[in-house]
Amino acid sequence: MPTQHLPPSSSQRPLDGILVADFSRVLAGPLATMTLADLGARVIKVERPGTGDDTRSWGPPYSPTGATYFESVNRNKESVCLDLSNPEDLKLARELARRADVLVENFKPGGMAKLGLGYEQLAAENPGLVYASISGFGSAGGADLPGYDFIVQALGGLMSITGEADGSPYKAGVALVDVLTAKDATIGILAALNARPASGRGSHLEVNLLSSLQGALANQAQAYLGAGKVPKRMGNEHPSIVPYQLLECADGPLAVACGNDGQFRRLTEVIGVPALAYDGRFATNNSRVEHRTELIPLLENALAAASAEVWRDKLAGVSVPVGPVASIDEGIGYAESLGLNPTIEVQDTTGKSVGRQIRHPISWSPAFEPRSSAPPALGENTESVLHWLRGDG
Repeated sequence: MPTQHLPPSSSQRPLDGILVADFSRVLAGPLATMTLADLGARVIKVERPGTGDDTRSWGPPYSPTGATYFESVNRNKESVCLDLSNPEDLKLARELARRADVLVENFKPGGMAKLGLGYEQLAAENPGLVYASISGFGSAGGADLPGYDFIVQALGGLMSITGEADGSPYKAGVALVDVLTAKDATIGILAALNARPASGRGSHLEVNLLSSLQGALANQAQAYLGAGKVPKRMGNEHPSIVPYQLLECADGPLAVACGNDGQFRRLTEVIGVPALAYDGRFATNNSRVEHRTELIPLLENALAAASAEVWRDKLAGVSVPVGPVASIDEGIGYAESLGLNPTIEVQDTTGKSVGRQIRHPISWSPAFEPRSSAPPALGENTESVLHWLRGDG
């Protein structure tokens, strides 16, 4: 079993003492390892000399310290440059893996094994290693397929249910499949670490983008599996709840989500059409789903009497779930207004604040001091890490 690598921390973060060897790049792997780093793990990111992680060059936009794409998923890490085609560097990479509690990689399936860094090879020397492999389509029939979020959104069915009914399919506005895969990988890693003390052994976890997407399709996938109904694009409408969509007001749209008949009744009362809640076509959610094309124009006709802001205030006052369509900056501002503290300041090695990032979304009680190191410059920690791996003193 790997030994404690860091001195006990006064902050007592959940993963203090856990060492993570990060051989991943782009989004899914780095987001998983950043989550581990946020929780206290020491994460050493192995990068190619000269270029580093692909996302270091994915811009604009750029912050004063680098590409914002890279920075979004690489805080609280150390960067070491190793040329894995160089025997000496490869030896050092193996030494890092030998000492690690967790290794995360997203090489093409089989690629790490060709370097002598596959799970079976490393577990022979480090049996407690939790080894997470992330790919696009798994290590069987899809092993040779390149794993890009956009392609998985298309092939996995997400784009078929995203967009207007009579329009083109759309991807989500963020690389959602990569993010979901990162969450799944993190869950698996934490579960394997939890199981390790009882067995004395680690695990090899395989996570792929296609499976993570399909696991997140939830009710839409089950509509097909359980009822034989293949979902289609419905714009902002919900297949099973009405109204649960954008409704036009005098000056623009308002998001309205009536999850039960009581909320719908209060909606009709506030906007001045209470009779709709007692109309047989609309009295229950089932009937509203059946008659949605008749209901929505009636609601929007009433909402046209005032602005979205006016209706938002009135409806929120009677606990009808509503909200404006906000931009990302407005969404962050709203979270701040609720006291959710959505961002953190990150500092460089001198302790100087160099920017803000979205914080890890879990709040803990009792609280621990969150780590807040800025994403590392390429090779920033190479000298110190290699000194440690070589045992130079």
